[in-house]
Amino acid sequence: MTNRREERRKVAIEKQIDENLKRVYEQDVTQKIPDKFLELLDKLREQE
Repeated sequence: MTNRREERRKVAIEKQIDENLKRVYEQDVTQKIPDKFLELLDKLREQE
């Protein structure tokens, strides 16, 4: 019975990690690109 409990606990922890990673990724994707980064990209394009 202890093995089943440990396995359920492991699965629950992995699920929580997955959910947290998804949450962080979604927040990152919705953030606006900083102006300084866009300016740097423009400068790099001009050099090409």
